Amino acid sequence: MALVPSGGAGACKDEAALGLPWSEMFRSASRRRPKQESDDAPPKKPALKTAGAKEMKAKPSSVGTGAGAGADIAGLSLEPDARLALYIAMAHAGLATALLVLYGLYLLLADFLRPLQWALLCSVPLRETQRALVAFWEPPLRGGLSAALLALPLAVLRSSTATLADARAALLRRPLPSSPAFPRLLRWLVSFFFFLILFERLGAATALLLLVFALAFFAASPKLKRAASSRISGRPPSSRGLLLTGGILRHLKTLVALGLMLGMIAGFITGSIFFSYKIGLEGKDAVMSLKSHVEKSNYSEKIGLKKWMDDNDIPGLVDQYSAKIYDTLWEQVDQLAVQYNLTDFTSGFRHFLISQSVDPKSKALISSRPHPYSMKLQSIATRVRNREWVEIYWELDSFFRELLITREDLVIKAKELALQGTEIAKRLLSSSTSVLGGSANLMLSITLRIVSGAAEVVNFLSQLMVFLWVLYYLITVEGGGATEQIIDLLPVSKQVKDRCVEVMDHAISSVLLATAKIAIFQGGLTWLLFKFFKVHFVYTSTVLGFISALVPILPFWLSSIFATGQLLMEGRYVLALVVTVIHLMLMDYGTTTILEDIPGYNGYLTGLSIIGGMTLFPNALEGAILGPLIMTVVIALKNLYTEFVLADGEETSS
Repeated sequence: MALVPSGGAGACKDEAALGLPWSEMFRSASRRRPKQESDDAPPKKPALKTAGAKEMKAKPSSVGTGAGAGADIAGLSLEPDARLALYIAMAHAGLATALLVLYGLYLLLADFLRPLQWALLCSVPLRETQRALVAFWEPPLRGGLSAALLALPLAVLRSSTATLADARAALLRRPLPSSPAFPRLLRWLVSFFFFLILFERLGAATALLLLVFALAFFAASPKLKRAASSRISGRPPSSRGLLLTGGILRHLKTLVALGLMLGMIAGFITGSIFFSYKIGLEGKDAVMSLKSHVEKSNYSEKIGLKKWMDDNDIPGLVDQYSAKIYDTLWEQVDQLAVQYNLTDFTSGFRHFLISQSVDPKSKALISSRPHPYSMKLQSIATRVRNREWVEIYWELDSFFRELLITREDLVIKAKELALQGTEIAKRLLSSSTSVLGGSANLMLSITLRIVSGAAEVVNFLSQLMVFLWVLYYLITVEGGGATEQIIDLLPVSKQVKDRCVEVMDHAISSVLLATAKIAIFQGGLTWLLFKFFKVHFVYTSTVLGFISALVPILPFWLSSIFATGQLLMEGRYVLALVVTVIHLMLMDYGTTTILEDIPGYNGYLTGLSIIGGMTLFPNALEGAILGPLIMTVVIALKNLYTEFVLADGEETSS
């Protein structure tokens, strides 16, 4: 009995018409089947074509039918699950490729990571400064040469006018005009600087008279400024002036960027040298004045220091430990001499130093006994002058007898001298050989040092070129700063990129720029205020004020210690109190005003990040800068996660 398929004869005919091979059927059955109609639905009616025609068409086109079925099966494979798996595999491949590319870039730029990171850090403040300078110089340069020449005097007049207006409002207890905090503080410092110059050049009375006159009639300054501006703007610029200023205007961004870069490098080098020199002079003068003060006051006898030194034999202890230090030093020199084969040279040098260290006045002339032969010759010469011929004969006879007797001794002594000469020659030859070998070793080591130094110089020049080119690109690029350049690499939408750039800029301004602004304000205020009150430790206090702003863990009153101590030692107690109070109040006001414009700044976290960076990185200076930068990135990532992830989760749940 034959088995009949459940589909009936019509179904068998349809399957025969399709002509699917069994392998394709089994392969398609292993995949997820498409959605089919329910079993209760009525079967479809066959097509109104004869079976014979179908068979005749199926036989010659069996291969083509199989290919079409395979295409249908392939179409079935791109269902949502398969498409999702394909996307996941492509994402993994893209991630692996990106990681591989990043690792390759790291290996390629491993020697240039430090100049790259310094270029990124320096580009943040320099780009803002470049924008401000370009915005300041563009209108005067468009107005011609006269407007460009009068731009700085008008800016000084404008700054002085605004500062006088602020001073008048403060005296009358009126609210200050609304303006950004940091530019207003800089304007105050610049005005204070010009007043200090007038105070030093013209005297206190003239400077105060000018200040009172300006406070009384400051209302005329805006009119004067507007009149000068209208006069300059109403005057048509000359063609020569436009030719000169037009060339500068076309390359203004490049010139400003190059000037900022060169000014940063030259300012850092010259500032470090100048401040180090001034701090050294201040310390030297302070030590000399303290020494003279102690000598005049005779504190050693008052506090019993001299008696204590006599009781404990301090000079003897100093001599003892000095001898130990000298012995240790000579041991180190001997070890180095043995290492470089220069023992004879060091021993001769030591003998020379010891012989030179002896006082020639203390040397006693050692009177050695003259030789007997010289005494006999002197006596014979004396007798010849006295014409004592008999005595001369006896002297000569005894002299020749002694010579005959000591001839053998002379031969022996000659042999001994010859042997000593040969020994000395051998020693000279060996010492010359050792000196030659040591000098050759020394020359070889010097040559190696020079070659390695040349390689280091080439490495330094290459790193410097990378730093300058990257910094110039980040300052002058039109698309945005370093933050925008990095965010543009992420495969996200433009809206998300803009928001990420905004969050990163806010985080950077809340940490790095706030710290830089506070450091500039505290350093400038400390220098100007202590210069005005003629405090001796001006530059030392300025450096301390600058450092206390960069490391917020340090107290901000650290820069007032030296000035207060000096004024107290000089007996000016009231002035010490006044200067300290004014300095601390102004620094606190400036810091608070700067931080009001930058919400989210936390000095304690910034100080902790600086200390953590100094501990984590091998270079303390890099750690002090990279620590807050890492905290900036963490804060920005937290803000972005809160905005994009948690906010979307709340919207989905609601």
